Amino acid sequence: MIGKLTGVVDSVGLDWVILDVGGVGYVVYCSGRTLGRLPKAGEVARLSIETHVREDRIQLFGFMADLEREWFRLLNTVQGVGTKVALAVLSTLDAPDLATAIALQDKAAISRAPGVGPKVAARIAAELKDKAPLFADVDPGLARIAGEVAEAKGAATPVRDAVSALVNLGYAGPQASAAVAAAKQALGEDATTEKLIRAGLKELAKG
Repeated sequence: MIGKLTGVVDSVGLDWVILDVGGVGYVVYCSGRTLGRLPKAGEVARLSIETHVREDRIQLFGFMADLEREWFRLLNTVQGVGTKVALAVLSTLDAPDLATAIALQDKAAISRAPGVGPKVAARIAAELKDKAPLFADVDPGLARIAGEVAEAKGAATPVRDAVSALVNLGYAGPQASAAVAAAKQALGEDATTEKLIRAGLKELAKG
């Protein structure tokens, strides 16, 4: 099994790079994010490798960081998520943002990846929710609260309205959810939308 490759970038395609290692060209499939971080052709690159062995082929998947490779492995454990979908998710969200989105059950963020519909996004969020906090800089308590918000159905709530307001101000969904979750934890269950927005903005300013 190949765990890492260091070689010269030979050529790059839509989802692959050929890495010349000692005169042998390895075709390595990568996320768009990894391809965008590769050096120019003729320069040396180092990739963490995940090797998939099938009856009819051997495929190599490359990542700039071990953390991205770990997320690729985790995504492939989810029913309905293959290598193509996993790479699409990692092309859309970097590892920390993906971990945060799953920890906060932000299915909308996950479904932005090409080929990932609402059902697959919900499955990723549900099946990996217990693993995400290990990779995300998110307090487990806040993740639980934000997850409850994301799962809430029916009428609008102050928390949901506050998150929506922060998103409308230009903040990303996971950050807005985390900030409002922290505000709710500090202010209590009876906090109004206005108070949650103000406290959420203060939380975001800390970052």
